[in-house]
Amino acid sequence: MTQKTSNQLLKLLGVGFGIAVTIGGTIGTGILRKPGAIAAQIGDPTIIMLIWILVSIYAFLGVLCAIELGVSLPQAGSWYVYARRAFGNYFGFITGLTSWLGTVAALGFGAYTMSEYIILLLPSIGNYIQLIAISILIILTSFHFLGTWAGGKSQEILSFLKAIGLLVFVVLCFVYGKDVDYSLLKATAEKTQKPALLFGIIAALQSIFYTFDGWHTASYFSEENADPAKSLPKSMILGVLMVILIYLLVNAAILYVIPIELLANSKLAAADAVLLIFGEKSAKTVTFFLMLSILGMLNAQTMFAPRVIFSMSRDGLFHKAVQKVNKAGTPSVAMPITSIGSILLIISGKEICGVLSDIATFFFVMSYAAGFASLIKLRKTEPNLARPFKVPGFPFVPYFLLVCSILFLVGAVLQDLKSSQFALIFLVLSYPLYKLQIRRVKN
Repeated sequence: MTQKTSNQLLKLLGVGFGIAVTIGGTIGTGILRKPGAIAAQIGDPTIIMLIWILVSIYAFLGVLCAIELGVSLPQAGSWYVYARRAFGNYFGFITGLTSWLGTVAALGFGAYTMSEYIILLLPSIGNYIQLIAISILIILTSFHFLGTWAGGKSQEILSFLKAIGLLVFVVLCFVYGKDVDYSLLKATAEKTQKPALLFGIIAALQSIFYTFDGWHTASYFSEENADPAKSLPKSMILGVLMVILIYLLVNAAILYVIPIELLANSKLAAADAVLLIFGEKSAKTVTFFLMLSILGMLNAQTMFAPRVIFSMSRDGLFHKAVQKVNKAGTPSVAMPITSIGSILLIISGKEICGVLSDIATFFFVMSYAAGFASLIKLRKTEPNLARPFKVPGFPFVPYFLLVCSILFLVGAVLQDLKSSQFALIFLVLSYPLYKLQIRRVKN
């Protein structure tokens, strides 16, 4: 174990954690809930699988870019660090704040969703859904005060169980899903009207991008990696390949079991697939697994989101108290601030929390675009920067990803004006927030 220097993060993490936090930070409820909504938008299994493959390619190429940035600038905070280094404090401030707020929204929505599943198992406590969601975040935050080592090990265990569970689900679908009784789903099936194909694809892309967010999670911890130059490429590449494999297999399994016209009406596609195979008695088992899957995602988000504002604080772009770290390596102020932000969203209600989780996707892709642009800029402005890993196919790969990200953001604005307007209003307000922080630091 590396010796602790006062008020610094600990270098305790390696390849196993990097793979685990990539899986845990990416795979949540999206893959279990979104296939139905995507089927309603597209209505063609071939196109659905093609879109998943295309976003998989985006995520894999994005990981290659994140690796170069992560090993060149091994500091906590990921996209924020790279954007600030390439474009200065203001651009870094925007990138860091949007990245952090996006995760705060996703964390609150995830805790709320997990509390809904707890109530399915324990209906007698149904009136306390907000209290349960808040309690989940408080428990997780308290646990992570035990430190980096405990948090890392818990993530490895949760991600392993999640991956095994999803692979078992795939096997069961292909073994037992050929001859099932569709009457359980036909009773609730309704006719859905698909949008125009272009808008359907944009909507599907939004869902899949949200499901894939987290492919870069290991880069948040590069400062705490014992040897980032060696372990970060291995962990991030293996992690994203495992996520891609699981996502494609799960989609194929769901499409194998549930006809597309029934899938389009499914709010929880994976649960419906198990229902068709094993009957109504399987509901509790599915609910328990959903809770486990969400818990792994919440665990990862509780760890990495505070690293962003911790790093911003260290650079003078957030309140100076937020850079405090306890003896076990936990950002001891940044972590409760992150959880409090999510708790405030939970108190505001599920509807607002859900809208903000949609906006989170917009923020996430903005962060990706900032990262790809930073990579291109740093290659020009700092050609002598040590780069133990370089993106193959430079500059075509980062330019391609940057263009894809911008096109997605434009499509998101056209598809969801309400969420996009909220995000754009925030960007306008970010400048006075930035100037206020700079003035506070100077005083």
